[in-house]
Amino acid sequence: MYKGRLKSWNDDRGFGFIQSDELSNDVFIHISALKGLARKPRVGDTINFDVEQQSNGKQRATNCSIDGVQKVAPRSRQNHYQKRTVNRFIGRLVLIGVVAGAVYGYQELSERDVVPQPQNIMSVFETRESSRTPAFSCNGKTHCSQMTSCAEARFYLDNCPGTQIDGDHDGEPCERQLCKGW
Repeated sequence: MYKGRLKSWNDDRGFGFIQSDELSNDVFIHISALKGLARKPRVGDTINFDVEQQSNGKQRATNCSIDGVQKVAPRSRQNHYQKRTVNRFIGRLVLIGVVAGAVYGYQELSERDVVPQPQNIMSVFETRESSRTPAFSCNGKTHCSQMTSCAEARFYLDNCPGTQIDGDHDGEPCERQLCKGW
């Protein structure tokens, strides 16, 4: 095993040259010889390496490591495959859940009566307030002070005998207390 200093490095192309006191010529180094390191090489790094003679007669560094830079555990292809498989499975589960929810919602809506019945249809001249049937009943109230709303007072005037809530007999109950501005 030899030791040398990284003399030059072309990061774009992934190669450089190592200068070693033990060898007469600079040695070519490729990024592939530095697999599994925590960072890329930098000019000035101390490199430990073996030398391999290439078919063209030049020397090439192999089995390289950088002093002070740790090796990182290689990623397992199986682990990557397992993650991808799990992600696909989860994606399919979500899709099945969305489809099941849509089918359930469709069934619920189709079971409901979606065509409004005639009693629910308002004429153009009605307001929402007048179309509602109030939940009032005649239970002995006779004066405006006993009423809680103008709608209740109107119900009592129209439906309950013996009320004293239309003093001026104009058909509008409790004009001073509840039905102001009507």
